[in-house]
Amino acid sequence: MIRSVGVIVPAHNEQSLLPSCLAALRHAALALGGMPVQLVVVADACRDRTAQIARRGGAAVIPVSARCVGAARAAGVREALRRARPLDPAEIWLATTDADTVVSPDWLRRQLMCADLGWDAVAGTVRVTDWAGRRSAVRALFSQLHHSAAAPRRHVHGANLGFRASAYLAAGGFPEVPAGEDRALVAALTAAGSRVRYTRAVTVATSARRDARAPHGFGSYLARLDAEADATA
Repeated sequence: MIRSVGVIVPAHNEQSLLPSCLAALRHAALALGGMPVQLVVVADACRDRTAQIARRGGAAVIPVSARCVGAARAAGVREALRRARPLDPAEIWLATTDADTVVSPDWLRRQLMCADLGWDAVAGTVRVTDWAGRRSAVRALFSQLHHSAAAPRRHVHGANLGFRASAYLAAGGFPEVPAGEDRALVAALTAAGSRVRYTRAVTVATSARRDARAPHGFGSYLARLDAEADATA
């Protein structure tokens, strides 16, 4: 049975978008009806007011200078686990999202429902609510690849990922790489025998901004879709 939850948010110069992210996470925590929720923001090489805003929003702040999302997520997990001591890692659920992302009020509750059914990890989907700065062809291609009936069901996003702490530790944790740490973790979880639930029932809203924070991350992925849309036009 899950007795504590940790939520990790890596952030690099996110003072503008972080308040909405944290407000949504607080609502998701309240939906758990009093279960302890540790909210950890990892301020990675920030030169703005990200850390101050995170503290004001009720989060613990871990400053790092890695400029690496894999290292930031791993640091956040270590802090969340430290704060959950002395609980057994099998009783701790960890969830990750991004500072430019807004989760739904039932985001954590739906993940814990999966945990109660024996799943060790939950990989949800993302949707984009603000396509400003992106062409309609990119939006259509993204919808086709992610939300149509024929879309693959095994997308992995660090902005919408949850896992049992014991499974995370057994898999070796997030690799400290600048991109692809989410997919690498899920691959390691699967290789270690953990049960991973891919679901469209757990969703978050994220940004389609052009100033991508991680090389080869979600922003870069949308740029590639832009190029594909040009190629098929």
